[in-house]
Amino acid sequence: MNRLSAIVIVTLVLMAACTTPPSPTESPTTIPTRLKNTPPPTATTIVTPSEEAIVEAGHLGLPLPFQQGELFSTSGACAVCHTKTVDDVGADVSIDANWRSTIMANAARDPYWQASVRAEVLENPDLALVIEDRCATCHMPMASFTLLANDGQGKVFGSGFVDPENQLHTLAMDGVSCSLCHQVRETGLGLSSSYSGGFIIDTGLRSPDRVIFGPYTIDNRLTRVMQNSSGFRPEQGLHLSGSELCASCHTLYTPYVDASGEIAGEFPEQVPYFEWYYSDYRQTQTCQDCHMPEADGGVKISTMSQVLRSPFAQHVFVGGNAYLLGILETFSEDIEVTASSDQFEATIGRTLEQLENRTATIEFGDVRLSGSRLIADVVVENLAGHKFPTGFPARRAWIHFIVRDGSGEMVFESGAFNPDGSIVENDNDTDPGAVEQHYLAIVQPEQVQIYEAVLQDTENRVSTTLLRAASYRKDNRLLPSGFEKAAPYEDIAVRGRAREDVDFQGGGDEIQYIVNVGSAEGPFTVTVELLYQSIGYRWAENLRTYDAPEIDRFIGYYDAVPNQPVVVAHSTVEIGG
Repeated sequence: MNRLSAIVIVTLVLMAACTTPPSPTESPTTIPTRLKNTPPPTATTIVTPSEEAIVEAGHLGLPLPFQQGELFSTSGACAVCHTKTVDDVGADVSIDANWRSTIMANAARDPYWQASVRAEVLENPDLALVIEDRCATCHMPMASFTLLANDGQGKVFGSGFVDPENQLHTLAMDGVSCSLCHQVRETGLGLSSSYSGGFIIDTGLRSPDRVIFGPYTIDNRLTRVMQNSSGFRPEQGLHLSGSELCASCHTLYTPYVDASGEIAGEFPEQVPYFEWYYSDYRQTQTCQDCHMPEADGGVKISTMSQVLRSPFAQHVFVGGNAYLLGILETFSEDIEVTASSDQFEATIGRTLEQLENRTATIEFGDVRLSGSRLIADVVVENLAGHKFPTGFPARRAWIHFIVRDGSGEMVFESGAFNPDGSIVENDNDTDPGAVEQHYLAIVQPEQVQIYEAVLQDTENRVSTTLLRAASYRKDNRLLPSGFEKAAPYEDIAVRGRAREDVDFQGGGDEIQYIVNVGSAEGPFTVTVELLYQSIGYRWAENLRTYDAPEIDRFIGYYDAVPNQPVVVAHSTVEIGG
């Protein structure tokens, strides 16, 4: 059964190479008919965090939920057997232990997602049920799909899935869980019908004959054991290792409305699958190579089996959202997560390691003095298999460039950041209606090179409301290697001044800094950093204009956990004497 989704933060389902070339210009799935005169759902009471809610250390996490539904079982039911797993070097690679502290496991609890959905509903109250249904598709998929299979419609707020009294609450809050991904059928994956949550799950089968897919062959004895214990019949499904599975939620088209509130079209809100597909990485690396790294050697994936499985893709789903993971850990008890502090720390560590070592590099080309001018060529290389940043458009990266004289005094700085997470002199952080342009060269400290996607509505006004996002005002996110900037792929095209920048090509960017050092004496120390935020300042700040409990809660978390950027890469050089 085909499905639609909405705002997606769900990070990277099991993935690999493609078989059928997709087209970013294919017609996406049909927009639902607009629901008129639908009142906004009743707000759920959520307490804004207090200092007492902050977990200092040692949170153990709640038990994984145990529930067996008509179509799905929660993670706790799967973890009965798929736990306590080690690889050949003795590392714990247990599926449940690694998964529970990921963004995927917490897709429904994610306070930023809940706040964002609430803001969209407040902006478009007539479309409330459509918004909530589509957003729940990939963030609360087991509950959402259960309702859809019974001709129902997903509802998030009020008496919807977040309400503990809702009969599907437990399934909903288990996020993107085991029996969701492993029941997705191969049919249609990679085609436009599968995008925006259009995956297919067979709803006709019943326990003990519901089919659950895995990457390995399974003997009859273990098949019977799993059927009798879980109600699922395991079968080999190699499509679980395909990028097309990931693409079903991470190729997202959202409807947008015009000034009158009428649906006017669809917008490619995030399409990392296309970015990957039209890069060199499709030939050399799959998505799971980065986001589900292999364990060392063979692994007994079940307590009921002595068979060593290899390769085994660890369920760490490592992405780039260390900041949100920090909020989930800090407010573990308040958000009612199932992961412990140690598990969150491990996931945050993996996220930072990936960002700092396998995402991008920044180096100096030629650095020289010409009279009173210091001229530095900076080269940024994107190592990711998609744009960087990619995914949800709140993410941004930028260059922090500093020159100090021989005494250590600051001579020049571009791209500094404030304690509140805003970028110094960034036009958009200062003025929500302005945009910091893409630069070929930077000669003034108020100029900042920011790699980002900036949305605009049907009236060409800058916006962070997805249902008003009709096009991109700016998209100069770093391109992956092999990406042809001139190719006519409208949904993944470069937008703004970067389009005419000959130094901005597949694989990265080159930019020149020209600094007047005046009478300052050397030797000059020149430092450059590539910084990254998963939630840009403007995206969080714009939420303050709304009055809703989910938004108040997130803003409380945001104010309590400093939104400081991650240093993805850095380089230093000394010149002159």
